[in-house]
Amino acid sequence: MTETMDQIFVILKHWLVGHSPVGVQPIVAAILSVVAIIVVFASLFALTTILERKGLGRFQNRYGPNRVGPYGLLQPLADGLKSLTKEDIVPHAADKAVHLLAPLLLVVAAFLGYAVLPIGRNMVAVNLDAGVLYFFAAGSIVELAIFMAGWSSRNKYSLLGAMRAIAQMISYEIPLILSAIVVIMTVGSLSTVAIVERQAGYTGIWPHWFVFTPWGFAGFVLFMIAATAESNRSPFDLPEGESEIIAGYYIEYSGFKFALFFLGEYIGMFAISGLAITLFLGGWSAPFSFLNWIPSYLWFFAKLFALIAMFIWVRSTLPRLRMDQLMNFAWKFMLPMALLNLVTAGVWRFMPPGPLRWLVCAILLVVPYILLGRGLMRSNKLEKRIYRFAEEGCTDRLTMSHGVKEHGFAAGRAPTDEYNAK
Repeated sequence: MTETMDQIFVILKHWLVGHSPVGVQPIVAAILSVVAIIVVFASLFALTTILERKGLGRFQNRYGPNRVGPYGLLQPLADGLKSLTKEDIVPHAADKAVHLLAPLLLVVAAFLGYAVLPIGRNMVAVNLDAGVLYFFAAGSIVELAIFMAGWSSRNKYSLLGAMRAIAQMISYEIPLILSAIVVIMTVGSLSTVAIVERQAGYTGIWPHWFVFTPWGFAGFVLFMIAATAESNRSPFDLPEGESEIIAGYYIEYSGFKFALFFLGEYIGMFAISGLAITLFLGGWSAPFSFLNWIPSYLWFFAKLFALIAMFIWVRSTLPRLRMDQLMNFAWKFMLPMALLNLVTAGVWRFMPPGPLRWLVCAILLVVPYILLGRGLMRSNKLEKRIYRFAEEGCTDRLTMSHGVKEHGFAAGRAPTDEYNAK
């Protein structure tokens, strides 16, 4: 019974494919996989938007959406209908063809990564030997779509936002890929299925997830920070910094085109979170051996919801970085730590198991972390802020300034007797 529940969707797919003509069975299988991915993750997008808005409301001591439907749960439906019915405004000087293709390309590129993500046992659309390489190659199309949106709008703020986004994404793609290479080195394969199977074992009740090793934990932290930047999520949401460049590369988009950008951002966030689960958190495997009776796909989505909650928590907590802080953090901290983590993974591989291996690998990571962090703080010239109370003379000057503004005294003229009487 447990095995049947775990493989229910695989059995259903095989049944549907088996009842189709032999010549079109591969096409039917591909269509079923694509439809399932689009329906599931598009529904997850709608659910996440309401959960995020309600969560941010609680963080900020307000209610969040609570008008449309019971407890505001139908708010995503209302937002979708509003996007469909709003007027599509295109600038007169814009390149209309590229302006239209940019959001479509962004959404397609975001969905392509799901083809190699094992959502459950035997539940992967395409089992490629180079699955991780394919994922990063498909994800790089997003940068092209963002540049198309910024350039085609014929707006300086759009172009500036696009260039910001590309600079940010290229800078953080390097530590993102380097943090994934440690897993590839350990497993010896680029296949996402092989990576999950390598972590599916247990020692007693404890899983063999890579996150429970020094290099795996450091790689997971680096991967998630870089993934946050790649997804343009706070505190790395500079490409859409409304206080500086209004709305970034999609300032000239409205209606359903804007909704496609919004959809693409969340679909990309789910995809890169799914890759983090695959690389470091055991994929669809259970956290304890005695919980293997729960269907594997439920564990994948439980981990995905945990990472989504982390993204929401970070967004509600941390302020936006400046552009110089963003780039300095990528090149002066993230990149050196990712390179050192490669060395640490190699040391872990060739040292005999035991406490000494843990100690050496921990030192290789903790010491550079402290030194690089201190160097980054010194380069920013951050000083302790000291607050001082206003002195008596300053208070008198503030009082005189207030009197001048309130009673219209001319500069340099003493208050009148009438004012002194008051």
